[in-house]
Amino acid sequence: MLKHIPNALTIIRFLLIPAIVISIFCKNYILAAILFTISGITDIADGCIARKFNLISNFGKLMDPLADKLTQIATLTSLVIAGVIPTFGYWILGIVFLKEFIMICGASFLYGKDVVVYSKWYGKLATVLFFIAIIVSLFIKEFAPDGLLAYIDLPLYILALIATISALIMYIRDLYKKGFIDKQDLKKEVTIDKKEKKR
Repeated sequence: MLKHIPNALTIIRFLLIPAIVISIFCKNYILAAILFTISGITDIADGCIARKFNLISNFGKLMDPLADKLTQIATLTSLVIAGVIPTFGYWILGIVFLKEFIMICGASFLYGKDVVVYSKWYGKLATVLFFIAIIVSLFIKEFAPDGLLAYIDLPLYILALIATISALIMYIRDLYKKGFIDKQDLKKEVTIDKKEKKR
């Protein structure tokens, strides 16, 4: 029974995505913040349980980061369209979409080489900063939509974007150092990361 808990938590995060989006467009920002927080808690619990009890599975390796990315992108997109994040929100979306597109292309290439790209601390940092910024935006819209307080989330988004761009650069550098994207190694069958913990 325990072995199914991490994957069940991942599925719950997928199910929470439409609920978060609907809450935002219905202007129920507190509910959206609560649901978004629950999603974050399940993400942490998922990882902790999987690592502690060695319950890492192939489903989790693929679906866990996908749930994170979809939750973040769907929530950010909803906040921008709903006007919760001001005009700079489109720049945020553009950078996030570009980063994820590059990551997906890279992951697809490496997956063909039997290499799985695991989340690193710098990727998690960007996710955490976006999480904080989104929660702050929702509370601002609910309690202080006007005045100077309406812009206190801007520095958080700037930090999150810097972390996102830095994470992309560090992922590429890390893969380059391991030889996964070296021109001379593109024809080799790379299986170095294959022996890491499996989920």
